[in-house]
Amino acid sequence: MIAELGGDLQKHHRLMLARKPRHENTQDREQSFLSHLIELRDRLLRSVLCVLLIFLVLFPFANDIYLLVATPLIAQLPAGSAMIATEVAAPFLAPFKVTVMMAIFIGMPFVLYQAWAFVAPGLYRQERVLALPLVISTALLFYLGVAFAYFLVFPLIFAFFTAVAPQGVTVMTDISRYLDFVLKLFFAFGMAFEVPVATILLVWAGVTTPESLAAKRPYVLVAAFIMGMLLTPPDVVSQILLAVPIWLLFELGLFFSRTWVQGNGPSRAPTIAQGRKRRSTRRKKVGKKPGDKDPGSPESGSSHGPPLLVVMRFLQRYSKMRFGSRLHPNG
Repeated sequence: MIAELGGDLQKHHRLMLARKPRHENTQDREQSFLSHLIELRDRLLRSVLCVLLIFLVLFPFANDIYLLVATPLIAQLPAGSAMIATEVAAPFLAPFKVTVMMAIFIGMPFVLYQAWAFVAPGLYRQERVLALPLVISTALLFYLGVAFAYFLVFPLIFAFFTAVAPQGVTVMTDISRYLDFVLKLFFAFGMAFEVPVATILLVWAGVTTPESLAAKRPYVLVAAFIMGMLLTPPDVVSQILLAVPIWLLFELGLFFSRTWVQGNGPSRAPTIAQGRKRRSTRRKKVGKKPGDKDPGSPESGSSHGPPLLVVMRFLQRYSKMRFGSRLHPNG
């Protein structure tokens, strides 16, 4: 009787030991998730504080900053013309707004660094080597697009606008309308200059190939002019000045995707053509007909299509690296 009771106690003790690590692992996983949320909050606060400090430093020079932004238009105004303020608070709000945008513009490298520091632990070493130059080039290309708009596009379009003014019409631009106009162009040209990064990312993720993109060059050219029409004011000059750089930057991204991305080894993510070929091979092995739907194919309604599969794999790998590797170092 005592021996049976001792055996039951030992069995119960072993069961408790088997259950305890699972409970502790769940608690550790929850604590790790909370710690990463705290880390995300801290990095967001650092980014906001950085932008706020830059704004406080620049705010005493708000009028000078606005004058610097308005110089391309002021230089093209006819003699006797000047910019005006048609709203009561515009003399304060316009310089305030441009100072806030300048603070974000200057602090963007620090903000991108905080984002990179949070995401980098979830990447493989090979992905980190390729992603870090892309993060740096993203900021540099955006700055290059803004500089291109300020030094080349603005003088041309403002000279055109003032030259075509009807006789007897005095060009006197409102400061708030002008600021909205130039900020829209800054954003449009900055985003347009990110085309090489987008091209490289598409090839790196396995969504497409350089050969497929090169075959679609005419469609890309038409899409560039459509983007120029949508992202710029309704004038032909600014549309052409945006569409042509988009096309040239697409060719630059195509060149680097052939030399840089493919030179670092093929992507682990399957392309759409590779996915179709694998599904066709799988059908032949199991004896399926071509009309039958494969469970992993996009036609079957499943969420395992190649582009989404790339994102799912990355999120799974990222969560495992961020949350799982520290909890199970020997697993």
